[in-house]
Amino acid sequence: MIDLTGGMASRPTVPSVENAGVVCVRRRSTNCHFFVTPYIASRGSAWCTRDDNQLTIAGLLGDTSRRDRDYRDGMDRTLNGPRILRLWARYALLAAAATSVLPNALAQETPLLSGGISFFTNTSRGYTTYLPLTEPLLAAPVGKHLMIESRAALLESFLPRGNGMSGYDHSYTAALTYVQGDYIASRHATVVAGSYLVPFGTYNERLSPVWINNLQDGPFIANLPFMATGLGGELRGSALSNGRYSIDYAGFFSARSDNEQFNAMRSSGGRVDLYLPQERLEAGFSYGRLLQGTRENFYGVHLWWEPEKTALRLRSEYARGAHAEGYWIEADYRSQAFGGLDSFVGRFEPVFRIQQTFRIDNLATDGLPSTDTQRPEIGIDYNLPHNARILTSYSRQFSSAGDHNIWETGIVYRFLFPAWKGHSK
Repeated sequence: MIDLTGGMASRPTVPSVENAGVVCVRRRSTNCHFFVTPYIASRGSAWCTRDDNQLTIAGLLGDTSRRDRDYRDGMDRTLNGPRILRLWARYALLAAAATSVLPNALAQETPLLSGGISFFTNTSRGYTTYLPLTEPLLAAPVGKHLMIESRAALLESFLPRGNGMSGYDHSYTAALTYVQGDYIASRHATVVAGSYLVPFGTYNERLSPVWINNLQDGPFIANLPFMATGLGGELRGSALSNGRYSIDYAGFFSARSDNEQFNAMRSSGGRVDLYLPQERLEAGFSYGRLLQGTRENFYGVHLWWEPEKTALRLRSEYARGAHAEGYWIEADYRSQAFGGLDSFVGRFEPVFRIQQTFRIDNLATDGLPSTDTQRPEIGIDYNLPHNARILTSYSRQFSSAGDHNIWETGIVYRFLFPAWKGHSK
């Protein structure tokens, strides 16, 4: 079940299913517990959009995306100006239409159009960059056991020319983030085939969507090789679940591809998560092996905690490759003491993140900074009604290559509605 009425930032408070507008999308396991907003899964529902872990936002259903910095890689396909403007206008109209469609979208099994529309600014070393971004998603059930998912990114960049030159350079790109089919083989296993997001660590699958991430930038370690998309297959699901704990798994194999829309590296690996529902604590281990060029191993661990009856979230992740390692720790909080989360004060969301990377050797070919780097970051987000958020943050980056400040602002709107009118059940 997908909550169509909740805000964009997930909270520990779960509204009642009876009062929420929901759309049913078949997904993975039948052993579903209640999940933190913005999504709701009811016990006993035929199909659920998530694993059994309340802290997991593992959704191939649309809470996934590649990072902004990756949109200019080999997957990018340049569009002409009028074409991208027409695409922007089309998605804006679809988002505006959502408010009139949602009230009639109860308990339908029909393709969903979802995604986010955003406008970001980034100021560093005296230069400001402007980044309008649209991320549309299609999730289409086909029968009782199959779902087709696809996600794209439409990005425009206005970059200062620098070198004493005035004005801005303008570029625009469009790329498929992933396109895959999910076959639900049993209540404990889903087979995935196509171009998918690699299940290593937590950021890539859970936090990178433009409408979910609390901060504009992703962590450094999310740029390790092969950690964006794979081309091949996955096997994932819930291995075991009861009232005391649950164990989820995801394994993958990716072939090598130089196709501009489906670029991937030959690799394999997976992730195992242990979730304790009473403590609302999750711990997981990830492993990946690069199977082309120089064979390399990658290891990762993560720890998430959401204390019960609070709006505090603590997330952390560590990853190590052959040439570098790093970690990030993030905390965010919303006060319920002044009229609840929907009050003026309750909509403010302070965010803090600290991240560091350490070089093991000088072969800086792994996507991480070429020198040891530290970046503390403080942000204040404001959760507007109707699935919109304002993001602001300040960070300072420390490294032997030079220290500098980074100021970022942005506004994000989340849209989600059925592609067409379905049949109520």
